[in-house]
Order: sequence, then C-alpha cells, then structure tokens
Amino acid sequence: MKKGDLIWGAILLAFTAFVIVPETHVLFVTFTTAHPFVSGFLKFGLLATMGEMLVGRLISKKWKKAPGFIWRVIVWGFLGMVITLIFTVFSGGVIAALDKGLLIGKGNALAFAFFTSLLMNTTFAPTFMAFHRYTDTYLDLKYGEKVAKPTVAQVVTRIDWKGFVSFTVLKSIPFFWIPAHTITFLLPPEYRVLVAAYLSLALGLLLTIAKGKK
Repeated sequence: MKKGDLIWGAILLAFTAFVIVPETHVLFVTFTTAHPFVSGFLKFGLLATMGEMLVGRLISKKWKKAPGFIWRVIVWGFLGMVITLIFTVFSGGVIAALDKGLLIGKGNALAFAFFTSLLMNTTFAPTFMAFHRYTDTYLDLKYGEKVAKPTVAQVVTRIDWKGFVSFTVLKSIPFFWIPAHTITFLLPPEYRVLVAAYLSLALGLLLTIAKGKK
C-alpha cells in the first residue's frame, strides 16, 4: 500500500465521518439545506474527482492527476449543481404525475422512487453523460495532447460513440443507475445528491475491476 492510498482513504473516511457523526451531521444537513447548489458542487467536486483518481490508480498502478485536473474538478462541481436541480425537478414532476393519476402508485414511496429514477435516467441521463464525455475528451486533447484549441469536430470524432451507446446507455443505465437511483430517491432529499456522488465513485471502481478481469 502506497502513501497515496492512505491519503485517499483518509480523505474519504474523514468526509464520510463528517456526514454520519451526530455532532457534524447536523452541520451537514443544515448547510445542504441552506446552500443546495454550493453543497452539490462540493460533493461532486470532491467525491467524483476521487473516484476518477481511483480509477486511474487502478489502471496505471500509480496516483496521478489527469490532464487539466482543476478544470475536471470544476466540471464535476458544475455537474453536481445540475444534478441538485434535476433531482428536484424530476422528483417534483413525478409527485405531480402521481397525484393526477398519470402514474400508478400515488402515496407509495417505492413507486415514487422508481418512476423518478426511471424517467430521469431515460431522458436526462444520456445527455448528462454525453456532456461529460465531451468535456473529458476536450480536456484530454487540450491538456493531454496539447491541442491549442480543440474543435467540436475533433472532440466529437475522438469519442467512442458506439461504446457510449452500447455500454453506458444500454447497460449501465438499466442495470446500475435505475436501481441505484431508485434506492437514492427513497432517502431524505438532503442525502440524495451526496449518495449520487458516492455512486459515481462506486461505478468507476466496479467498471475498472470488470475491465481488469476481462
């Protein structure tokens, strides 16, 4: 075990402890409720970036920052803010649809959680994932391959769209994200974006392990 492994684990443990220890748990809930967008930025900026770094560690056997590291953190933070908004939009929309009888299961927590996850992941998620794939590829070109001003054509051409559709959309969404987010929407609102950030970390780890076995 390397020093970097200990540092990574210590940061994750410290953040998790801050969330669950009673004394700091109150601060977490209060801050999340009062500043949802800032909270979403910080959660994803930290946890999703840590997940990305862990994937790199498992693949290359060493800790290293991806090209354009700071920009990647900012992108993750921005996406955390977007998810904060989208969670509210879809959960509120599903509640309204259930109340009007447009969906079955009014008053049932599981029906609410499932339909919110299903609709969000089959409509918003592909766009969200494609945007992140685009920004990742852009940063790879600009800071990794030193392309001064990557064009839209260069970025789009470099992306493996066949793999994106066949795996990310057609496999990870129905078999991972829909079930995982169903569980997420069974939780109180203040924990949903946090759990989504943890899930992004977990999925990266699972995919890396699967790739290694293959």
